[in-house]
Amino acid sequence: MALTLLIFLLVYVAMGFGKLPGFKVDRTGAAVVGALAMMVAGSISSKAAWDSIDYASVGMLFGLMVVSAAFVVSGFYDWTAQRVALLPVSAPVLLAVLVGVGGGLSALLTNDVVVVAMTPLLVSLTLARGLNPVPFLLAFCFAANAGSAGTLIGSPQNMIAAQQLGLSFNGFLAIAGLPALASLPLVWAIVALIYRGRWTLPDSARAPGQVPMSAPMSVPPPGPARLDRVETAKAGLVTLIVVLAFILSDWPRELIALGAAGVLLINRQIASRDLLAHIDGDLLLLIMGLFVVNAALAATGLPQDLLNGLRAMGLNLDDPLALYLVGGTLSNIVGNNPAVMLLIPFLTPGGDAEALGAALALGTGFSSNLIVFGSLAGIIVVEQAAACGVRISFGEFARAGVPVTLACMAMAAGWIVLIGA
Repeated sequence: MALTLLIFLLVYVAMGFGKLPGFKVDRTGAAVVGALAMMVAGSISSKAAWDSIDYASVGMLFGLMVVSAAFVVSGFYDWTAQRVALLPVSAPVLLAVLVGVGGGLSALLTNDVVVVAMTPLLVSLTLARGLNPVPFLLAFCFAANAGSAGTLIGSPQNMIAAQQLGLSFNGFLAIAGLPALASLPLVWAIVALIYRGRWTLPDSARAPGQVPMSAPMSVPPPGPARLDRVETAKAGLVTLIVVLAFILSDWPRELIALGAAGVLLINRQIASRDLLAHIDGDLLLLIMGLFVVNAALAATGLPQDLLNGLRAMGLNLDDPLALYLVGGTLSNIVGNNPAVMLLIPFLTPGGDAEALGAALALGTGFSSNLIVFGSLAGIIVVEQAAACGVRISFGEFARAGVPVTLACMAMAAGWIVLIGA
């Protein structure tokens, strides 16, 4: 038992720090090595390890990644980013449009893919307009995380929660949709307030406290985005059918998503390898590894004992508000996907499955804007911006992320209390 606990703790230390301290082992590597170590140590048998992996969740996530990737290869994301960023509007209005686009796209497509696809172009377009890209990138990131909490297909952790708790698309949307939508004006208002008067590129003599940029014009203005209208229309039609099937049918969601992926991979214009190149295989491996690691720890009985102790102290994770707060806190320690995977096995939802699933999605989604490492989207934005010559420091991210997170979390907490009354 001691060895099992040690392996588990080392894996989640890597989840929290982004890598295993002292080694070049990232989160995915830690999850895979941890799963292998659990089997070698005898903490879980090979068969039990395979059985512990929820292939329905993995299959649904893979299928929807392919659907989102179809919009990448068709040029839709680049076209959208360029059309939005070149609108002849003021900076605050442009910020509002980006928040709406980021939140809307992330609610229907995987938020991490949306951020990966659009961040570099947003950097180059805002620089070309002479605008400070930082507020626009932060607002887009915050909106992607917040908007994705509204549907069960908006983020990987939502998909995992949906599959594990047996949530319906409509029931989840009815509870999580409104607070996710209400979070977008909050994101806009707070970022606009923080960056008022700092919309344009700074002069060479920068005022104290502004975000330093290294070679900000290293990104040339992009040419016209190339949009394949036929492939975009095909991807849009497939997405519409997927959403309608989720809403109107009782077919297994993983089969719907995988069927959609199969349709898009059979293509005369786009090579399947080009679509698959945009699949986040690391994330899929991380999730499978964590299923094994968590199952090995659960077999010791320690999590159940801890949960019983928490209930004796008055903390019941089957209460939506308690789960919301615990999930939000835990996601900033180990990450939102690991947090969801840690908590779900110990929930007994009964008739409150949709409320618990929505509370978990809202808590992990809204809290992930607190710091850079709170979400994969935040890491992507900061790293891709740096590659384009724009540096967003940890403090600058938190300066906007903390008030955005607190406002959205407070609003959603009030909503959860209201619907539970």
